[in-house]
Amino acid sequence: MRRVRASFREDVATQVHRVVLASELACEWELDLQFLVLVVSEDDKQSVEKLRSAGLCNVCWVVSDTVEVGDILVPQPDKGDAIVLFRESDLHHSLLLTNRCNSYCIMCSQPPTKHNDDWLVDEALSVIRHIRKSPAVLGLSGGEPLLLGPGLRTILETIAQHHPQTLVEVLTNGRLLSSPTISQSLLEGLRTNVSWLVPLYGHTDFVHDFVVQTEGAFEETLAGLLALQQYSQPIQLRIVLIEPVLQILPSLSAFIGRNLPFVREVALMACEPIGFALANREHCEVDLLDWADNLEQAARTLRRHQVSYLFMNTPLCGLPSNLRSSAHRSISDWKQVYAAECELCSVKSSCSGLFAWHERGWKPTKLRAIVETSHE
Repeated sequence: MRRVRASFREDVATQVHRVVLASELACEWELDLQFLVLVVSEDDKQSVEKLRSAGLCNVCWVVSDTVEVGDILVPQPDKGDAIVLFRESDLHHSLLLTNRCNSYCIMCSQPPTKHNDDWLVDEALSVIRHIRKSPAVLGLSGGEPLLLGPGLRTILETIAQHHPQTLVEVLTNGRLLSSPTISQSLLEGLRTNVSWLVPLYGHTDFVHDFVVQTEGAFEETLAGLLALQQYSQPIQLRIVLIEPVLQILPSLSAFIGRNLPFVREVALMACEPIGFALANREHCEVDLLDWADNLEQAARTLRRHQVSYLFMNTPLCGLPSNLRSSAHRSISDWKQVYAAECELCSVKSSCSGLFAWHERGWKPTKLRAIVETSHE
């Protein structure tokens, strides 16, 4: 969650708003949306006051050095800040739909809660309506989005209505899709441009179920993957590179190639050092280069089965040189930092860098600047 300092007109509503410039308000204004005019000069406040006195109750003002035009945010006037739910200028965009989950993964970066948070569905729908420029990709995450039931389908259809060119990526453990009733109600006739990001942590139940701390999860996940295939849905498998998974990674890659060849790609992801991972360091804290042989063997196996793969959240110096071309800059803008060791690195601009909170946890490898020399 991103909070920024801001002050507002005293009667501003604590609901979703779009930030605009005073000069752009007239062409962006809609009756059923809420707007915050970013104050650049005192005249901007006065123009808002005139609009309010004329009866436009869905317009207020905001003063801030950190709020940006195009932000979708919720004012917190009593705290002197705002929660930014969507930043137009970000490279990556996602919406949190619930903090509840039916798994309990040992490296979960956002430990689940049990309280009812159905209000997040309404908030997400409002954000979707307030976004003025459709993002290329919009992620939907939790918690477990499938726990929303019909609410998830509503969100997907609302995105298709307002942002038809946007690719939606749903991060889900897929377990509830093992129910034919649930998979049919969610997937049948779905016209949203969507890809499903489903974690798989083992080629046997005892590995996967241990990682997600839920008995029977392996079988449910596989059934959910088959349901997605039945409805011709694109799938990205996600594998977090923690110690129990790295141990069996070559076998897991062979299992995927033999039994799940329909997946679009496999994402191999460095662990985020926060949440439950901090409480399970003995399983989660690794130096990826110590596992270079397993990473290379897994990559060879996936290539042999013609399954695409990529590395995410992984500094380039944490990978064998022959795998670096498969690494993507994937850490969200507001989470991403670089360390002092990165300053002399010649490939810094194409590197994922580190999670901002790595100093509270660990780095995914011993950082080393990569110095590439040009050849005439």
